[in-house]
Amino acid sequence: MRSLILVTAGWFLGAACAAPTTALAQGTSIFVTPETPTRGGLVQVVIRPPRPTADFSPVVTGHLAGQPLHFERDVTGAFRSLGGIPIGTTGSIPITIEIAVSEDSTIHHFERIPIDSGSFGSEKLSVDPRFSTAPDSTLRARINRETAAAVRVYRNAHNTPRYWSGPFRRPIDGRITSPFGKGRLFNGELRSRHTGTDFDGEPGDSVRVVNTGVVALTGSFYYAGNVVYLDHGQGLVTVYMHLSEIDVEIGDVVSTGDVIGLVGATGRVTGPHLHLQAKYGTVTVNALDLFDIDATLFGALVAQP
Repeated sequence: MRSLILVTAGWFLGAACAAPTTALAQGTSIFVTPETPTRGGLVQVVIRPPRPTADFSPVVTGHLAGQPLHFERDVTGAFRSLGGIPIGTTGSIPITIEIAVSEDSTIHHFERIPIDSGSFGSEKLSVDPRFSTAPDSTLRARINRETAAAVRVYRNAHNTPRYWSGPFRRPIDGRITSPFGKGRLFNGELRSRHTGTDFDGEPGDSVRVVNTGVVALTGSFYYAGNVVYLDHGQGLVTVYMHLSEIDVEIGDVVSTGDVIGLVGATGRVTGPHLHLQAKYGTVTVNALDLFDIDATLFGALVAQP
């Protein structure tokens, strides 16, 4: 992730910001890092608005990939938000920003962020044939219910404050056996793209949360097996799949490194492992990007779960 230190219009902006994509007005800049995101990537959008007046502080809002951006003051005084780039993006993606600079004046800005298409490759997998054949009506209804429950978690995460703080930690020590984005050929047929990161593990190995959050959903799902959905707030959700055991309940507050379950081989799998997925709202992003976040740049939490 490209980083530099930039001085613009008399304002100092700390590290971990790429070159400004635009200068909106004197003392106002937008930064996106990485400068050219890869599709499926987690990005940071940083806004340096005009200097606040005695009676008004700027308010920053925006949207990227159809998802609201959640700006908060960072340690440099700028406004910072995470965002997600859909893996299906080609060429560029629009971002809209609104900055209320006074009670009766708002800056509206639109531009397109160039996207690197990346190279994900593909892999062949052999699974139980029941997972690669078309589901009947009863099974399809079950899958639809599970999908709808997950989508509710993703959308609701936009309504919760930021719970995470400090660096993100890997959920398990195992090596990565299948990275994010690979095409998946099940029993010789291209069926999907890998939307998570697989970590090697032995049955019964502890699975730990990557950062603080609230358990939003658990269950035994057809494809994901035993699964835990963790709401970290401000649109960010992580998902832990194929567990042999779930050790938390909906509503539990968990902190970085807490055990939420054990490695297993439930659901559609080729063997025991942990599948970690990350979402920004309904946009699936590369979970490994979480571990590149410089948490020291984010401000203090305003609420605890």
